[in-house]
Amino acid sequence: MPEGDTVWLHAKRLHEALTGSTLTGSDFRLPQLATTDLTGSTVREVVSRGKHLLIRVNTPDDGDWSLRSHLRMDGTWRVFAPGARWTGRPAHTIRVVLTTAGVTAVGFHLHDVELVPTGREDELVGHLGPDLLGPGWDPVEAVRRVASQPDREIATALMDQRNLAGIGNFYKCEICFLRGTSPWTPVRDVKDLPAMVDLARRLLLANRERWAQVTTGDLRAGQNAYVFERGGRPCRRCRTPIRRARQGGDLVDDRVTYWCPTCQPGPSGR
Repeated sequence: MPEGDTVWLHAKRLHEALTGSTLTGSDFRLPQLATTDLTGSTVREVVSRGKHLLIRVNTPDDGDWSLRSHLRMDGTWRVFAPGARWTGRPAHTIRVVLTTAGVTAVGFHLHDVELVPTGREDELVGHLGPDLLGPGWDPVEAVRRVASQPDREIATALMDQRNLAGIGNFYKCEICFLRGTSPWTPVRDVKDLPAMVDLARRLLLANRERWAQVTTGDLRAGQNAYVFERGGRPCRRCRTPIRRARQGGDLVDDRVTYWCPTCQPGPSGR
């Protein structure tokens, strides 16, 4: 599931493969960019901003531009050697192809793909809160943003990218469990909100160099999480069946929340 750490790793791999190279071809399989050609552009860098990925290029005529893409639930970028078969996803899901002399980067199932002058990136990502994996991480501002809506349920506050950039449903559920907090707890009643925000950053930092997301310390399949996608199975701590319920609000999509009613006492979902 592409959350902030997964997008960060995508950006790192693309940065290593593309930066400093000249594009020998580009193919945009999207109506809004169908006639765009970045051939001859030099890739300056690839960075992540929360769940957004930015490929910054310098074009021969127009200066610096940024290609933004969002992975959502099913997107991915893959890098292939010249002449290699583009495997892993169906061909009809390809949205962007960037080619250099040494590699081909293929974007499958990409969402929100836009190309804007680099100076206008804030129009696309300026609304985001502090980036949990960004060089300018500001924990004080992150806590302030989460605390600014004290009546809001903590799980939806953590998921709001305007508060913290990078948390998705997996980390939302796991953070609440590890802090012993019901996901439906109002923000005002959360004990030690700075510690919860710090835990979020530490989890993403711990997982950013690998594709697997793990909170238990066990990389084996089915053993990586405490509560996420474990509805009806026994809690790893107390053996109470893990519960699941829809949770959402006007600022985020409804998502399935997983929690242990014993280890996370307090308000519950239906």
